Amino acid sequence: MSMVLAISAMTGYLYLTGHEAPPPPEGMPMWGPVPVVPFLAVTGAVLLISLLFAWYLSRPLRHLSWAMDRFAEGRLDTRVGPLMSGRRDEIADLAHDFDRMAARIEQLAQANRALMHDISHELRSPLTRLQAAIGLLQQDPAQAVAMIERIMLESERLDMLIEELLTLHRLDAGPNGVPQQRIDVIELLQAIADDADFEARASQRTLCLDASGSFVIVAHGELVYRAFENVIRNALKFSPPGSRIEVDARIAEGGRMLVTTVQDRGPGVPAGMLQAIFEPFTRVEGSESVSGTGLGLAIARRAMLLHGGTVEATLREGGGLVVTLALPVRN
Repeated sequence: MSMVLAISAMTGYLYLTGHEAPPPPEGMPMWGPVPVVPFLAVTGAVLLISLLFAWYLSRPLRHLSWAMDRFAEGRLDTRVGPLMSGRRDEIADLAHDFDRMAARIEQLAQANRALMHDISHELRSPLTRLQAAIGLLQQDPAQAVAMIERIMLESERLDMLIEELLTLHRLDAGPNGVPQQRIDVIELLQAIADDADFEARASQRTLCLDASGSFVIVAHGELVYRAFENVIRNALKFSPPGSRIEVDARIAEGGRMLVTTVQDRGPGVPAGMLQAIFEPFTRVEGSESVSGTGLGLAIARRAMLLHGGTVEATLREGGGLVVTLALPVRN
């Protein structure tokens, strides 16, 4: 292309100045004023460079198309980054974005499969005990009272588990359809603490709430209630008789954040499980005898995240666990 432009410019110059073009070398084929051989050589070089450039651009796009087809077929482990051959352009950035998306979707799919496995296991246990109780009742009607009590207990456990699963599903699905209202979280904490302390005293435990003032937000009241209640009742369940559960609520960041800590003197958890305890059906070794669905802390974390907050656990000095819930005011 540059040669064509140069020839055109030279021809125009000669035409405007009235000079005649110098005669071509003897024996050189011409196409008008243009020498054929150099013209063909330059044209071929331009075509070759264009083809190489088109191949360079289209090859990673073909890799991306291949990866998307495999991903659509359900092969969630497909990654395209290693096929970019060290590229550092926008297409390579797109490939890395695809890999991050694929990794996240694969992680979520694996978590859902694990959750379904756990749900089936958790449902099977009370159903098995129900079937055993019905079988014993049929074999020996004299045990009717004891077996009916067992059936009622397992029915209540199933009802609680299904209710927790529905709550977890609502949280995962998002806030659509869940009403919001103005609530005073300090007042809500006081109501939860009063109920929990009443139950705690029956087992020689005490619960103390240190909170003052008010913290009014617009939120999904039922979900916020469940978040704080689950954390407080979890501390109550794992605290030994004669111990004290301390709940402290402080308004921070100029009234824009409520930070609540729940401290117990229970057995605590291994340091490596401080994050895992907020996953569904996670149980710490040695806690099998403690009743519960294994969903309470998972619901608490999802409810806090839904409202822009956080919840985390740390080990308490001297034994026990400290769970900190941070709930912001959102416009």
